[in-house]
Amino acid sequence: MPRYLIERRFTGGVQIPVDDTDAHAAHEVTENNLREGVTWLHSYVSPDKRRSFCIYDGPTPEAIRRAAARNRLPIHEITEVLVLEPYSFPHKRGVP
Repeated sequence: MPRYLIERRFTGGVQIPVDDTDAHAAHEVTENNLREGVTWLHSYVSPDKRRSFCIYDGPTPEAIRRAAARNRLPIHEITEVLVLEPYSFPHKRGVP
């Protein structure tokens, strides 16, 4: 399944879930995403809370856009990405 980095911009700042109402809203987002075959993995939020960078798995950018529309979330850019982790490289014996 392709993986995507989604950039969102919020003029008033993004709300970070802190109570049961917010947790319910996050659950609703997850349910709406599933209707499009999209999975929200995690997000990063800028210190000023005006931008988020979300990692999603999904079949197409269009499916992610449809899920975002259901959830009333902005999308400013979608970039397909590949996972690159330092632990996936072979190490020579005796070399960190």
